[in-house]
Amino acid sequence: MKTRKKRTKNLLVFFIILLLFVVLNNTDLFSRQATSGPKLLAHRGMGQTFDIKHVENDTCTAKMIYKPEHSFLENTIPSMEAAFKNGADLVEFDIKPTKDGQFAVFHDWTLECRTNVQGKTIDYTMAELKKVDIGYGYTYDNGKTYPFRGKGIGLMPSLQEVLSFFPEKPFLIHIKSNDTEEGVQLAKVLAKLPKERLSLLTVYGGDKPIKSLKENLPEVRVMSKEKMKSCLIPYIIVGWTGFVSGTCKNTQVHIPEKIAPFLWGWTGKYINRMEKANTRVVVVAGGGGFSEGFDTLEDLKRLPKNYSGWIWTNQIDKIAPIIKNK
Repeated sequence: MKTRKKRTKNLLVFFIILLLFVVLNNTDLFSRQATSGPKLLAHRGMGQTFDIKHVENDTCTAKMIYKPEHSFLENTIPSMEAAFKNGADLVEFDIKPTKDGQFAVFHDWTLECRTNVQGKTIDYTMAELKKVDIGYGYTYDNGKTYPFRGKGIGLMPSLQEVLSFFPEKPFLIHIKSNDTEEGVQLAKVLAKLPKERLSLLTVYGGDKPIKSLKENLPEVRVMSKEKMKSCLIPYIIVGWTGFVSGTCKNTQVHIPEKIAPFLWGWTGKYINRMEKANTRVVVVAGGGGFSEGFDTLEDLKRLPKNYSGWIWTNQIDKIAPIIKNK
């Protein structure tokens, strides 16, 4: 009887010590304090915005923009330049293949939503895409007016143009497909860059192209759903110990704010652990669907007080002044 009581007592002590270890090992009380505030990731540079709540997979967002407050169109060199000038630390843009083996910087699967032509970027050469009006389809009043029509000719850049125009700026490049060959093609382009330039780039997209890109260019920082799972699942299981799997090294994780609080050590300890693995932590709004961003002051209030990771935003011109002036 005494032996059983002793075992029960020892087991209870063990679990109390284990619980204390888990709590202390994952609290921010003993974390290295951030020396700077959060960093800002500008989604598609500066562009026209819309109510993301009404977006579905086949929605033409150019036909539902708010009344324009500026003249910039997403995924263009002027929009990226404006984003950096307004306080972006990193700019995201989308790439699509062209008929002549280049990459055009463009978001949609097809061209007819925003432009004055039909089809896909792969149906045109880059020279032909330069003649397309990418501002053609934008309207905020159900088609009564088209404020950017005629103003977007020549504004669709190639990937090479962007990298040449901003030789020292960091970018997040989005492969908008799950095509293995696009990863191979992109690897050939990026392999020509100096090591220092390549270190400023991150690529994310479908599992297949990201896998082929990484196989052909191991040193590039990448992210995909498969890569995220291989990092986060082991962390959810054993992260309470402080262990970070090698699959988390040199990558980027996009964490929906609804999931973030369930990660061991969120926020400070978790970010510190990922930084030691050379991995960026980017928090996205809501459940992470349809590129939800922290776009208002009210959105920012939902972040932990001492959050020091990256913030995804669609409104860099409005969010940066709030963050930078804290």
